[in-house]
Amino acid sequence: MPFHSNVLAAIGNTPLIRLKRASEETGCTILGKAEFLNPGQSVKDRAALFIVKDAIAKGKLQPGGVIVEGTAGNTGIGLSVVANALGFRTVIVIPETQSVEKKDALRLLSAELIEVPAVPYRDPNNYVKISGRLAEELAKSDPNGAIWANQFDNTANRQAHIETTSQEIWAQTEGRVDGFVAAVGTGGTLAGTAIGLKEKNSAIRTAAADPLGAAVYSWIKTGELKAHGGSITEGIGQNRVTANLEGAPIDDAYEISDEEMLPIVFDLMQHEGLCLGGSSGINVAGAIRMAKEMGPGHTIVTILCDYGTRYQSKLFNPEFLRAKNLPIPPWLGNKSSTITVPFQ
Repeated sequence: MPFHSNVLAAIGNTPLIRLKRASEETGCTILGKAEFLNPGQSVKDRAALFIVKDAIAKGKLQPGGVIVEGTAGNTGIGLSVVANALGFRTVIVIPETQSVEKKDALRLLSAELIEVPAVPYRDPNNYVKISGRLAEELAKSDPNGAIWANQFDNTANRQAHIETTSQEIWAQTEGRVDGFVAAVGTGGTLAGTAIGLKEKNSAIRTAAADPLGAAVYSWIKTGELKAHGGSITEGIGQNRVTANLEGAPIDDAYEISDEEMLPIVFDLMQHEGLCLGGSSGINVAGAIRMAKEMGPGHTIVTILCDYGTRYQSKLFNPEFLRAKNLPIPPWLGNKSSTITVPFQ
């Protein structure tokens, strides 16, 4: 009787889903890797598992110890899932601007949640820097010790995608993959998958899909970190070169606005039954751009990062969208039903 020994064994080996309308629009096969099916419901479960396993292997994490991380939400959720399964505790530092749904999920997973103001990385009170200092303090005071997961510069993150995501994509496409597109938060998903795929076939085209307000697009195109505009997306958008990004074989980049991303997210929901977050919309938009450049007949893979239910209070909130002058689909704005209930 086949079964997983624990929840950690269910991380990874997610299916590829053909995105019908994107594929038909471009004449290519555009496939989304369904990372929302991981136990923690996002692609970040992979990095979380590898970061914790690496800390254990190096003797840095002892039984009952604490895992500290600064996160926009999904990595913290993944770390909490892994920690609970292995007997560790989690302390998560999160910008207060992140969605209430992700904060609630962290609390449900028994993480100790610390909300801080959202400030740029250069500020000493940026959530990532606070989490690093907090880990140092807890390592001294907690009897079982503490580690800083440090997802942005801990290359165990990237290694997760070299060893798993890229290998799965290669096997699932039977080696017939022509391009890969992903947004950048830590850089681990794009860099690790690009490294792994190009080790199989150096001709595979790799690209970043970058929201406005981030600097990775400019860095890839010009070598300079420059940003402009802004985005409602969460968990992606980077303004520095992280250790996970360093040396990554990234061929190109696409800059995606919220106005381009949102109709894709809404279309995937209404016509394909896929309830996804904004980062997935950025990714699919990038995959469509790559497919149009490469021409019909190619296979492009991207990442469907997480469920849209994590952003219901923003991404699927007509009032929020209206305040940002962003498009609202008719089906979302119409809350009243015209059906007469057949009471007896």
